[in-house]
Amino acid sequence: MKRVILTSSSGVGLAHADRADMVVPFIFRFVSGPLPSAEHLNGYLGGRALRIFEEIIWSDCVRQLPYVQRLDREGALLWFCETYGVELIELWFDPEPNSQLQLIWILDYLRSEPSIASSLRLRRVDFDLRGADPTELRHRDVRELDIEEGDFEIASLAWEAYRAPTPELCSGLLDRPLGKLSFLKPAMEDLLAELPSPTTGLGPTEARLLELIASGHNRTDQLFRPGALKTRVFDPWELGALLEGLAFGPTPAIAGLDGKLATLDPDNGRGRNAAFRRSRLSLTEFGRGILEGREDFLRRNPIRRWWGGTLLTNERLWRWDAQRRSLVVP
Repeated sequence: MKRVILTSSSGVGLAHADRADMVVPFIFRFVSGPLPSAEHLNGYLGGRALRIFEEIIWSDCVRQLPYVQRLDREGALLWFCETYGVELIELWFDPEPNSQLQLIWILDYLRSEPSIASSLRLRRVDFDLRGADPTELRHRDVRELDIEEGDFEIASLAWEAYRAPTPELCSGLLDRPLGKLSFLKPAMEDLLAELPSPTTGLGPTEARLLELIASGHNRTDQLFRPGALKTRVFDPWELGALLEGLAFGPTPAIAGLDGKLATLDPDNGRGRNAAFRRSRLSLTEFGRGILEGREDFLRRNPIRRWWGGTLLTNERLWRWDAQRRSLVVP
């Protein structure tokens, strides 16, 4: 039986665990920046055959297989599975928020292909895939679940909610049962919590950055170390963008971040990494006031940031009240 695993970038280790003939990790980051268009996402899965430009597609992140023709890797993912006689497609997505967003995206996409439903299985990955050892993964017992129409409906509803121009529909998901997609609810709550606080104007990741700097962690490698922040939404490059937002506004909360970061090209990874490493961070008086609950960062600084399909600005500022688990409407 030929088997394919679809997973997030956290699951790349599955390629070395011998659990499937092919492992397809998805690279999209849905937790920061503007969401890719539906056309772009469909094109990513639809292959390169009719493309003029060399955009990245699903097979570019898949290791070469000896029995696969090179041109066949340029085709659509589902066409490839049918052509090579794939009988089972497993979905391995752990509880991390970006992985759960990828899961609802791919289920929403596959819903339009009813013939594929009988081949799909959802693996209930209740552990961190990124840190899992491939040897352990090879033998680990991971519960397998059938996917039914109701699961597709929930995924489509949740994906539509996340793409909406306000976070109201996502907030409503917290009060409804999500069936087999049980990890989606805590992931969505983590995402909603990253909306600005009604008191400080910061999300928990930004607040944790200030707390660590206040306690003497003045090096970015200390802040970006996996697990240091005890939050799970953003990756290190996204943390860098949050840090810049706290340091380069009209009224900074952080001092000591290398000023070259404000002008370096976002794609200049080498230069940006060096600038982060040169930085020696401290809190400003304003930053200390935020930690003490006396100041609101967004009353003295601008915001223009995407949260799913919602563009947050000072004029259109959705906030999240963590104690009441509720949105604060602009």
